Amino acid sequence: MMNKTVWDKYAEVLVDYSTKVQKGDLVQIRATSAYARELVKAVYKRVIEKGAHAIVRTSIEDMSDLFIKLASDEQLDYVDPVTKLEYETVDKFISIGAPLNTKNMARADLKKLARRGKATKQLSEILMKRSADGDASWVIADVPTHALAQEAKMSIDEYSEFLFKSCYLDLEDPVAKLKELDEKQTNWANYLNNVKKIRITGDRTDITFGVEGRKWISCSGLNNYPDGEVFTSPVEDAVNGEIYFDFPQNYRGNSATGVHLWIENGKIVKAEAETGQAFLNAMLDMDEGSRFIGEIAIGTNDEIQEITGSILFDEKIGGSIHMAAGASYPETGGKNVSGLHWDMIKNMKQGGKIYADDVLIYENGKFLI
Repeated sequence: MMNKTVWDKYAEVLVDYSTKVQKGDLVQIRATSAYARELVKAVYKRVIEKGAHAIVRTSIEDMSDLFIKLASDEQLDYVDPVTKLEYETVDKFISIGAPLNTKNMARADLKKLARRGKATKQLSEILMKRSADGDASWVIADVPTHALAQEAKMSIDEYSEFLFKSCYLDLEDPVAKLKELDEKQTNWANYLNNVKKIRITGDRTDITFGVEGRKWISCSGLNNYPDGEVFTSPVEDAVNGEIYFDFPQNYRGNSATGVHLWIENGKIVKAEAETGQAFLNAMLDMDEGSRFIGEIAIGTNDEIQEITGSILFDEKIGGSIHMAAGASYPETGGKNVSGLHWDMIKNMKQGGKIYADDVLIYENGKFLI
């Protein structure tokens, strides 16, 4: 038998492990550009081999930029019924990112971006509810592109090696590694499930999260690939304190640096950024739920050690935490609804601490339990 290519291994993780495609399933394979061709072909082949039905959706880059530039308010608010029907009926969603330009939305009108985010919120709500009910599954992944490599300040060869290693695709059996990761993380999640309050301290940071009755979840390649985090959605009105994010915070082709947030009873009441203040304000003012906290998470993937500019990788950095402004996850018990879900990442390796019900459980980027 011929040796499996890296694309074959990649496809097997996404189809067999992440979304568990079964015979008869309707599977949507979505790619953001033609650069994803090799992985799309491998995933398509694997889906057909499974006896499932595949529909492929590929985009031409710069269409979203064009849409935001030209669309009227009526067009920004419109969600087409075909796309809505797909969100309601497709069994498995496999989305493959392959950007040719990570900055194509950097000059987009912020008000229009926020308005569009508010309109398409219903689609993510449909998928999140179906996922929480076990009625659908989804995964997002990336392929190496020059744009991603450039954003990460690497050559394309260096970036490809980094991406494949962070996905454990350099190993003979990446799924075995993902299951090993899940076992370790599940132990941490089980511990945290009995905790009522989390406190995080560090540089310009002292913040508490009420988590009583909320479920902590181990992420090991089922929705994101690469993966490596444990997360929950805090009780909506039980977040208090301040938090400073030292890493650059990237979102939808824009970024803000030196983000410092003050939170009272779950709501961001003050937000400062060293750069990107207007963008930060526009996103936090997107809708009624965008100033509330949708997620708190601890990154655990030690193959990822530095900011690359791609949230898919950056939020998994071993020795980091991230907190999301906006939508929470129903499967954790979260109730906050928003068109925004902006993961902001904080390095914990220089003196960061996490207390669970006043017991120190994490220090300098490592669990102590």
